Amino acid sequence: MREIVNFNRKWAFAKGVAEPPAEVPKLWNFVNLPHTWNGIDGQDGGGDYYRGPACYVKAFQKTDLPQAECYYLEINGANSSADVYLNGKHLRHHDGGYSTWRVDVTEHVEQENLLAIAVDNAPNDHVYPQMADFTFYGGLYRNVNLICVPKSHFDLAYYGGPGIKVTPTVEDTDAKVEVEVFLKNRKPGQTVRYSLHNAEGTVIGTYEGGRNANFRIKNAHLWQGRKDPYLYTCKAELLENGQVLDSVSTRFGCRSYRIDPERGFILNGVEYPLRGVSRHQDRWEIGNALLPEHHREDMDLICEVGATTIRLAHYQNDQYFYDLCDERGMVVWAEIPYISSHMPGGRENTISQMTELVIQNYNHPSIVVWGLSNEITMKGASDPDLLENHRILNDLCHKLDPTRLTTLAALSTCSMDEEYIHIPDVVSYNHYFGWYGGETDMNGPWFDKFHAKYPNTPIGCSEYGAEALNWHTSDPQQGDYTEEYQAHYHEELIRQFYTRPYIWATHVWNMFDFGCDARAEGGENGQNHKGLVTIDRKYKKDAFYAYKAWLSDEPFVHLCGKRYVDRVEDVTKITVYSNQPAVELFANGVSLGVKEAADHFFYFDVPNQGETKLLAVAGECRDESLIRKVEKFNEAYRLKESGAVLNWFDITQVEGYLSLNSKFGDIMATLQGKMLLMSLLTKKMPKGGNGGPGMDLSNLGSMMDMLNGFTLLRLTGMMGTMNVHFTKEELLDINAKLNKIKAPKK
Repeated sequence: MREIVNFNRKWAFAKGVAEPPAEVPKLWNFVNLPHTWNGIDGQDGGGDYYRGPACYVKAFQKTDLPQAECYYLEINGANSSADVYLNGKHLRHHDGGYSTWRVDVTEHVEQENLLAIAVDNAPNDHVYPQMADFTFYGGLYRNVNLICVPKSHFDLAYYGGPGIKVTPTVEDTDAKVEVEVFLKNRKPGQTVRYSLHNAEGTVIGTYEGGRNANFRIKNAHLWQGRKDPYLYTCKAELLENGQVLDSVSTRFGCRSYRIDPERGFILNGVEYPLRGVSRHQDRWEIGNALLPEHHREDMDLICEVGATTIRLAHYQNDQYFYDLCDERGMVVWAEIPYISSHMPGGRENTISQMTELVIQNYNHPSIVVWGLSNEITMKGASDPDLLENHRILNDLCHKLDPTRLTTLAALSTCSMDEEYIHIPDVVSYNHYFGWYGGETDMNGPWFDKFHAKYPNTPIGCSEYGAEALNWHTSDPQQGDYTEEYQAHYHEELIRQFYTRPYIWATHVWNMFDFGCDARAEGGENGQNHKGLVTIDRKYKKDAFYAYKAWLSDEPFVHLCGKRYVDRVEDVTKITVYSNQPAVELFANGVSLGVKEAADHFFYFDVPNQGETKLLAVAGECRDESLIRKVEKFNEAYRLKESGAVLNWFDITQVEGYLSLNSKFGDIMATLQGKMLLMSLLTKKMPKGGNGGPGMDLSNLGSMMDMLNGFTLLRLTGMMGTMNVHFTKEELLDINAKLNKIKAPKK
């Protein structure tokens, strides 16, 4: 019978080592898995985290292993390329840091063994991702196992898959269940015994035969998303003379769905709005080396907010998290890290990563769409190689899995008329009107325009969001990084998206703050702070509760602005979120009235004198906060750039002339300013190579329209995510040139 030995304990580890040593080095560090070498430097800013080779070495004895005829090393995540060596012999190379892969080590296991896994997350031109707004943590950051099986077994080498494929089809009240298994070294006379089990564990069907089996479940209990995520189990056993040699099992759900261009997502014949979040898998000072309890906490928080869908961006997630999605009824968008900029040498890697994603995750009922790519058109959408790559991936998904649809997440500036947009079955856009330029009220009308022009193409929003840290204001403005602006932004987007049923899915970017070492904005470098929850999962920002008010059935009331105590105005605005029909607010025990709000957002004007204790009451729910009248604004609430190369107050400004503090749109409105910026962009944008592909300047027109609201100083800081960095001297030189150009008249 199959036995699995966990290999997570006691690996000797060293960075900068590409070749395996001849023995376990005594002077190396010893680590347990899961492990990443970028848990600290991948989140502290500067864009300088270690990207290169590292080596893990482990000794083991054959006598400590179960007796078996075959041994497979299973690696569940090695970012991003890895090589396996056993007793000095190279056995396998693998490109792709997010999928499971296995190595048959049977012929190479000796009595005394030295196992080495060399892992490398260095930049290259053929393994995705290479350019993206998140940290590419290196390491063996998921479990490593040794799987011990007999000579005849369910195939462990078939693209890292489970060896069993279950396809349920709902037919009226019944479900037809087709099962296929993949076998290695099957001998004549060996058979496969199949059994179906309901959620209570009762056997509801059996069959013995070959590689395929068919069942019919009468009055099937459907998988109904969050409302009722019912799961069946299919077990397959390989038999020889009535004895079980090997067995595998998988859970599955019986459900039907379609995506309608007018009605959105329809689950089991009923409209089921997909309103949810995206998720990155990293944590503060842990990076991507998560434990099961971390995954469970993430899922608990996503369920608390009331989400019905998760976009697992931008890569294959841990199997344990997909299992949680099945159990909790989350509808999932799963994708590969084909992201930001197309690499001519990366096609085979997109194909291998997509093949692994689909085969390894085929049985999960939570997954409904395979994502082909994300914002891949930063160099333009008309590249014939890019188009062919997408057509190949689209066809591959449909060949491997005819039951599911394909999608992609399009860059906001990509024209809706581009051929690439219409390759997958459905499409979504990443739009940040109201954060990266534009205004919040531009979001809904843009989708109306797409829907009117392409009424038969389901359209969704795959990313939208605004950053927030512990900064505060009573006058929130785009780009101020305050918790108040983020809350305002999401209030506006909820109103626009949730009242348009044709939008097939919306995914907030992001559920959690996440590491992006190149970022230098918001006052805490090295992170993207668009999360509804902080990267350590300890603080739920006010915007979290805006979504909870719309999506959750759990009665609650939430007073916003708990971290914003000191206020200068005589009358201050207090916002309350609740999913209850009415809210009453008390100030020092005195009622300020009862308000009703169909949109779940309640606004009160509160006299601000001395110290005021606030109490919000909604049905049986209570929440409290405190405000305090001060004469001078508390500077602890105002954004302060951390480690900035140049701060706004270091910049010379001449009355009537431009500067780095001028808006991008104002600079571009002058001929001299436009020439200066275009010359600057041409020189500074990466041109490709091992550091990652560059940007096609022909695509900048629409992007400039979006970015008009940013100061040039803020834009230069944001460009660190594209590996474009400015020195203080460079910035001061640009400012000196701008100081000679007259500002446009308003």
